[in-house]
Amino acid sequence: MMSIGVIGAGKWGLALYFVLSQNNKVLIHSRTPREIENFVSLEEILKCEYLVIAIPAQSVSSWLEENFVFQDQKILVAAKGIEAKTGMFLNDIYAKYVPDANIAFLSGPSFATEVMKSLPTALVVNSHNEKVSEKFASFFPSFIKTYTSTDVMGAEVAGAYKNVIAIAAGICEGLGLGKNAAASLISRGLVEMQRFGLEYGAREESFVGLSGAGDLFLTASSTMSRNFRVGLGIAEGKSQKEILDELGEVAEGIGTTYALHEIMKQKNLYLPIAKEVYEMLEGKNPRISLKDFLAS
Repeated sequence: MMSIGVIGAGKWGLALYFVLSQNNKVLIHSRTPREIENFVSLEEILKCEYLVIAIPAQSVSSWLEENFVFQDQKILVAAKGIEAKTGMFLNDIYAKYVPDANIAFLSGPSFATEVMKSLPTALVVNSHNEKVSEKFASFFPSFIKTYTSTDVMGAEVAGAYKNVIAIAAGICEGLGLGKNAAASLISRGLVEMQRFGLEYGAREESFVGLSGAGDLFLTASSTMSRNFRVGLGIAEGKSQKEILDELGEVAEGIGTTYALHEIMKQKNLYLPIAKEVYEMLEGKNPRISLKDFLAS
């Protein structure tokens, strides 16, 4: 029985708390106190040797700066995204607080609702330290098949980028463009995220596995995906504020889209789907955007 701390009590944090509690002693903490068994203070959670941090990507920097105290903990990062205001990947943000040998990143197809029902899936624990990734992988119950990888950047790019493609897929669905269009969009999206990842040294094979294609196909094909629902809202002509108010949850793809837009300009990269999603978030008519995308 290992003592593990989960930080973050949103849907994904609660799902991870649930699965990890099957075979381990697990504590949980969030910024807002919750009526959850084994809910503890920040001070107590930080004493755990193993921490799973499920804080949304856009809040990570401020949370670490205000709250985190490194005590040689091993960290599993459960968020997926790129910081909008800086364009920094999560591994870059955590690098200021946690040694590379102490950190791992979780990736793969995983809707929290299904995980909470103990439905089967497969995930990847990614770390440059194989002992750390193997240890975290061993904590998961039998209905979650775990793999390990050392391609941290591949997991980071795929996990962040697939949310942007999911917004585009939701728009496609909302406009009633059909399954042919959806398949074409998702296929082009996979190529686009892979091309972007290679710019940052990611491995090609990561994008055709669980971290890439697996998570992309899941997130870009279901209303269970928050980012897909953002796309549906855009197709209906709703403002970004209206969509987020209705959603009542964080949609990581929005912040990542803004980050990709800045990176695209700085590096002069060809990212046609990310470009059009950004412009639609800024108010561009989705049908005009579709026409421009097909011509690109």
